[in-house]
Amino acid sequence: MRVPLIAGNWKMNTNVTEAVKLVGEIRPLIEPISNVEKVVCTPFVSLTAVREMLKGGSVKLGAQNMYFEEKGAYTGEVSPLMLSGLCEYVILGHSERRQCFNETNEIINKKIRAALKVGLKPILCVGESLAQYEAGKTEAVVTDHVTSSLKDIPASDNLVIAYEPVWAIGTGKAATGPQANKVIRLVRKIVAGLYGDSFARNLRILYGGSVTGDNIAEFVGQSEIDGALVGGASLKVDQFVSIVKQTAQAKK
Repeated sequence: MRVPLIAGNWKMNTNVTEAVKLVGEIRPLIEPISNVEKVVCTPFVSLTAVREMLKGGSVKLGAQNMYFEEKGAYTGEVSPLMLSGLCEYVILGHSERRQCFNETNEIINKKIRAALKVGLKPILCVGESLAQYEAGKTEAVVTDHVTSSLKDIPASDNLVIAYEPVWAIGTGKAATGPQANKVIRLVRKIVAGLYGDSFARNLRILYGGSVTGDNIAEFVGQSEIDGALVGGASLKVDQFVSIVKQTAQAKK
């Protein structure tokens, strides 16, 4: 049985004081929910403060990115060793990293390998752009993202994948539940080809892209979707709490 996962990606929002306040409001409302894994992925500057807030509870902490080298002359970067022991999850390959910072599948592959080496749990993001979607290239793009990002990486129970169609991120144009389910079924099939059916059946695959409390039920009600990577709604207490609660209800 795959335990559903709801991860909030705060992106480049909140200073340390705001982050502490936000998690202080969210945590007590979702802490008692036991059949959903809850994660908040804060900016780097807030990880230490939020970690202290979450100690002893069930809400997990994640980072939004990392570099693949463990140390060295890489000014401004954050290494896997710096995150190890500080947080549990790390988002890798997000479309904003691919678009704004020119990250390739090869770079993401190195990052996943480095994260797994130190015991971090990567949330690998894959998904097509609007132009690719309209050209009917969804299957080809998603296949390339998954196979190239995971090339020569051994199977790991720490891996999570998130399907995030770029045309749905921050646009308010979420995919429909059946649309997302179809692509996530494809992702599971691709993973089965890499690691075998048993691993693929147990792998958690999330949907991301304009997820809100109003549409989460449509996604987590699908057989292949194991939760969500939530963007803007994770910064709103009522929205994020509603998303976690509805997921718990749907996946009982």
